[in-house]
Amino acid sequence: ETVLKGKQKLFKSKEEFPFVDAGGTDVFTVKASGVIDIAGDYSLIDSQTGDEVVILDNDFSIFQDTWRIRDPDDSSEIAQINSRGALITLARSRLPFGQWIPHKYDITDGQGTHVGSIDGQFSPRDRYDISIDDASKVPKEVVLAAAMVIDAIQGN
Repeated sequence: ETVLKGKQKLFKSKEEFPFVDAGGTDVFTVKASGVIDIAGDYSLIDSQTGDEVVILDNDFSIFQDTWRIRDPDDSSEIAQINSRGALITLARSRLPFGQWIPHKYDITDGQGTHVGSIDGQFSPRDRYDISIDDASKVPKEVVLAAAMVIDAIQGN
């Protein structure tokens, strides 16, 4: 069952792409903070209100992906999404057909406590199992959206 769909528009001067629900209604838009965004600094903008929902920033590393989900008002960390295993991350970026190796991430809250995981499935289309053990510490809708945005940003 489709929850959200997104598609990057190639060759734009500033990266921006919408996400729509199963009915084709715009839900939110992702905008890069700069023209060339290597490390990653993106805003999720609510399509209905135009308000910034969260900020995603990435610590650039070939060994591990670390994404922080921040509050747009005070920049406090809401959650963090970290790839599991430097060897897997390196293999995904360096081996032929390495992009077919499924992503696996751990989700922690702003204090570093484990709250869930994201497990990619081997599939021709992107498929993920997202488990949130304690939804009281992180907004699950934001984590779901962030997981999909991270996947799209990383060219999957």
